[in-house]
This record gives sequence, C-alpha cells and structure tokens, in this order.
Amino acid sequence: MAELLLELLTEEIPARMQARAAEDLRRLASEQLSAAGLATTNIRSFVTPRRLVLVAEGLVDRQPDVNEERRGPRVGAPAQAVEGFLKSAGLRSLDQCEQRDTGKGVFYFAVIKRAGKATIELLPDLLRKALYELSWPKSMRFPTAGFRWVRPLGGVLCLFGGEVVRLALDQIPVGDTTRGHRFLAPEPIRVRDFKDYETKLLAAHVILDPEERKKIIAGGLAAAVSEAGLALKPDPDLLDEVTGLVEWPVVLMGGIDPAFMTLPPEVLTTSMRAHQKYFACVDAKGELAPKFLLVSNMIASDGGRQIVAGNERVLRARLADAQFFWEQDRKVPLATRVPKLRERLFYRGLGTMEDKVTRLEVLAVELARYVPGDHAQAIRSAAMLAKADLSTGMVGEFPELQGVMGRYCALHDGERREVADAIAEHYSPLGPNDRCPTAPVSVAVALADKLDTLVGFWRIGEKPTGSKDPFALRRAALGIIRLIVENRLRVALRQVFDHAWGLYDNQGVLAQTGFREESPRAEAVHRSLFAQDLLDFFADRLKVHLREKGVRHDLITAVFALQDEDDLVRLLARVDALAKFLTSEDGANLLVAYRRAANIVRIEEKRDNASFAGPADRKMLKMKEEIALAGSLEDAAARARDALKGEAFDRAMAALATLRRPVDEFFNGVTVNIDDPALRANRLRLLSEIRATLNGVADFSVIEG
Repeated sequence: MAELLLELLTEEIPARMQARAAEDLRRLASEQLSAAGLATTNIRSFVTPRRLVLVAEGLVDRQPDVNEERRGPRVGAPAQAVEGFLKSAGLRSLDQCEQRDTGKGVFYFAVIKRAGKATIELLPDLLRKALYELSWPKSMRFPTAGFRWVRPLGGVLCLFGGEVVRLALDQIPVGDTTRGHRFLAPEPIRVRDFKDYETKLLAAHVILDPEERKKIIAGGLAAAVSEAGLALKPDPDLLDEVTGLVEWPVVLMGGIDPAFMTLPPEVLTTSMRAHQKYFACVDAKGELAPKFLLVSNMIASDGGRQIVAGNERVLRARLADAQFFWEQDRKVPLATRVPKLRERLFYRGLGTMEDKVTRLEVLAVELARYVPGDHAQAIRSAAMLAKADLSTGMVGEFPELQGVMGRYCALHDGERREVADAIAEHYSPLGPNDRCPTAPVSVAVALADKLDTLVGFWRIGEKPTGSKDPFALRRAALGIIRLIVENRLRVALRQVFDHAWGLYDNQGVLAQTGFREESPRAEAVHRSLFAQDLLDFFADRLKVHLREKGVRHDLITAVFALQDEDDLVRLLARVDALAKFLTSEDGANLLVAYRRAANIVRIEEKRDNASFAGPADRKMLKMKEEIALAGSLEDAAARARDALKGEAFDRAMAALATLRRPVDEFFNGVTVNIDDPALRANRLRLLSEIRATLNGVADFSVIEG
C-alpha cells in the first residue's frame, strides 16, 4: 500500500470555481483508479487560490491478476472458426484450451491469465485522463500545454510512495517540488509525502484545507468586531468567496469616511461587498457602523496599517462616485425616466423595456383582483415605475441595486410607501431562501413581472432545456409558486396565462406557433397547448419546491393530471387530503383494488380491441355484490362531486373510503371473465366505473407505492 499525492500549481483560480473543481478532481481520479482495479482506502481533495490537490491513501502497489474465461466454438467446428477464436484469445494452439460439456454440447474454453501492472506504470495515463476530463465553467489555452485549463499551470507535483510519477503534460514541469505563499514564501519546497507536504506548506504560510481557512477567517472577523464593540453583518456567501481568495488569511479593520454615512445602507454594503469584498459592521441598534473588515493575504510588518490605509483610499473613491450618482439621480423624477426604457431591449422578439412596463401595468391590475384590498391604483403606479431606475447612474454602477434605488427615488419624489416598497420587492423572491413579499401591491407587481417573462419566453420558444436555463425561467416559476402559496392567493393560472398571452398579441409580438395555417382555430389550439405546457412546467417546479417538505411528487402529478386544476392553493389542499387518505387503511386497500380493476379492464380492452368505458347497465346486474357495488359507486361519486365543489377534500376522500368494502366483496364474490359475453362486458364496465369514480378526485394511475 502506498500514497498518491498530486498538486497542480496554477495562477489564481476564481473562488466560485474552486469547490466544484476539487470535488470533480476527486471524483474523476476515483473513477479512473477504480476502473483500473486500483483500490484505495481514502481519497481526498483540497483547493486554495493557487493549487488543486489530490491525495489517495492506501493505494495498492499493483493491479490484481485477472483470469478471464472465454468460451469458443463447439468441438469439431470448422478450422476457420477455431483459428479466429485462438487469434482473438491470443492463444497459439488448442492445447492451451479446455474442453467442457455445457449440456448443449462440448465446447472449447480458453482461460486467459493477465498479470496486473504496477500502479506507478498506470498512474500517468490515469491521472492525465482525469485532468483532461476535468471541466471548468471557463477555461483558456496557454503556451506550455496543449490542453485547456482554468488558468496557466506553473508546475505539477506528483508522488506515489515517495517516487515521482512522470506525467506527460507537454512542457509543464512535473516533479517533487512545490512553492509556498506567493509573497511570504516563494522559494521551491521539496516534499516526500502528504504529511510532509502539508507541514511544509503551513510553514510556508499556506493553509491547505478550505474549511480550516474559513474557520480562521470567521474567528478573526468575530474577534475584530467584538474588540470594536460592534457586530458583524452576516454574509455567508462572501465568507465562502473570501476563503477562496487567500492562502494565509489576516483580518483587518478599516474605517468609512463619516461623510459617506448619509448614503443608503444598501449602497454602502454593495459598494464594499461587490467590488472590494469587505464585510460590513453594525452597531448595537443594528444600524450600519462606519467600519469595515477586510481579509488580507499578507502578514505586514506594520500590523497592516498601510494595507488598511490603501483600502480606505480605494473605498473613498468608490463611495465618492456612489455619492455623485446618488445626488444626480434624485434630481430627476422617477416617472420622467420611464420613456427612456424604450432605448433598452427587453429581449429580441419581446420588445423593449417600455413594452414590458406597458404589459406589466395591465397584467398587474388584472392580478389585483386576486390580492386582498382595493389597491388597483397603487399597483398600476408601482408597475409603471418598477423598471424606471434602470436608467439611473447608481444602477448603472451597481446593477445589484435595481429596485432598491427605485424605492429611494420614489420616496424622494413623494410616492406612497406601498408603491415604493413594491418597486424594491418586485424582483423577489430571487431564490428558495429569499424573503417572499407579502404586501398586496408588492405581490401583484412581482407576480406580473415573473408571469410576463415566462409567457414571453414561452411564446418565442426559449424554454429551459435539460440543465440549461439562461433566462432563469425555473427561478421565475418558483417565485410565482411561492408568491401564490405563501400568500394563499386563489389565482386561476390558465386565465392569467391567457391574459398575459393576449398582451403580447396586442403589441404585435409573434409566437412560434408551429401551425402552418394562420387561422383563429390554429391560434386557439396553440394557446390551449401553450397553457397546458406552462402548467406542466409549474407542476415540475412545484414538485421540486415541496420535495424538502416531504410532499410526494406523484400526488402532485395525480392532481395536476386532472387538467382542470390550476389553483395552487386548492391543489395543495387536495394533495394534502389525498396523502392523508392513502396513509389510512381504507385508502391503501382501495388503491390496491383500483389497480386490480384498472389492470383487468386494460388487459381485456387490449384483448378485445374495444373500450369498456361508460356506465354499466343496471338492469343486467345479477349478483348482490355487483348490485351493491353499483349503488355504492353512484353514491360515492355524487358525494365526492359535491365535496369537491365545496373544496371539502377530506369529505371527498371519505366518500371514496366507503367503496372499500363493496369493492372487496365484489372481487371476492363475482367472476368477471365469464362465458356470457354481454354479462362479461357489463361487469368490465362496472370495473371501469371504479376507475372513473376514483379518477374524478385524482388520477390514481400515477400514484406510486
């Protein structure tokens, strides 16, 4: 057993790519080793800004020997067949084969013994394949190598059992040396194994493990704010990013010029975070403090004073620009910026941003009837102003502030707070963990914005495919779901889709219909197909959204399959009732009976090439069990329909539960496939009624378990 150590020393790897690259390298190397029969007890990967590292422990010294048994032609087969077999098996004569009786005749068998190769001989090809297959979001070519990599590779350290593995990587040097911190310890370091490597790197001011660097940074941030009597504004994403920017983290605190503290806090934090990777501090009241924290990659002889001073100068310049934009933007009323949106393209084929705002106004007012209260005028105003801040200097400098700056400008112009808040919140929620708006005006405008986007891209055929979703349409659908479900809005999605579709028609945006003839009928068909396709897309997103809550995806499919349910709140209530029903003894047994009935009908329909859908003839019912079942089906169907109309889904399930006994008694006492063809067909129609009655509540055919 021996240890494999691989280090790829490179120019700085972007922080956002590091974790994925380390995991991909570990996975690819593990796959290559396993495929070659090289077992290992443990394989790990590490990453810093300048190095990607793999260590495999307990790796066998050589492949195991392999005995392969191959059957050849029958004894007495033509010479040509025998020769072909010997050649394929790498044998010289039949003397090297065995003869065995397989019960179907006597055949030649060749036992081919392959000796395993030494691991160090196999590693160059295996590791090179893993490196070539490692995929980066962005990569480049560089003079010393013929393959693409994220940044130029400066050298490779590769050891197996302390011996250098001679990887053939073009002109990239491969050996047993590495380098420490770029500035604090740039001299070459020779290593023997991983323990020696890790120890010497630490002495050379490189902390290899990202989790260890993260803990050090978090501890340094906490200590710094505690000493200053402040608190850290939590930012886990920034912490992850900064961890990928340094090999030897040193936390320092700087100050913000008091003259800039009058800027909106979002401007201050965005400027510090987006451009400088600074952490913000808050005081005891939770308000932004005139301090910031930075993570240096240096040990300074003066304790970091010059580093802090340099960062303060850079921040002053950035905040001076922000203050200029802040003062200039407020000189122009937000409403007067709306016409400038015609200069901005929303997307090719979907008009300008002004066109989008025009649609938003109408669609948001249409959605106003689904939110509580009389807010139509406020909703119209918010929709009109929602995108106006895109032409402000502040948003041009900090795109992350779109919506936020619109809110400040609207308040400065004297707009109502609910309108201003809706401008800021209409992009939300941006993800599963983002706060979902609850104010009626904000909800209506946020819904309209996302619905307009989805319908528009559906019209021009730009739907998500596989893992690709360049326009974040899955996120938009999830945002709509959260807005509706968390605010318990009774939105008829099909009607809303159709209304949004019509707004594009009014603006002359052509849809990719797929119909050759341009006729009202073709358009109507396409609109119906479009609505169902988009609803199916929502069903998929809803399954993803509810998966973490333990809601079964097949139950959502079962309710959506009815194709008359587009109210998400009502749908989830029905799913909840269905889930409770199926966990009961009656529900579980009735599901089994449903499948039995559906399978019998399906098999007999296929055999007879006929359909047994439709009600059974009550006059032909002879046995008490089938008469009782027919009566129970009529009663349960009527009760379930009434319950569904009143959205009493628990009562609908209770009505279905009454079918368990008569269905069981029918199967126990009645033979369906009898000689009398008319009576057989009638009983099959009765079984079909079981299927139809249950499917009136949900499509039981797609329920698993």
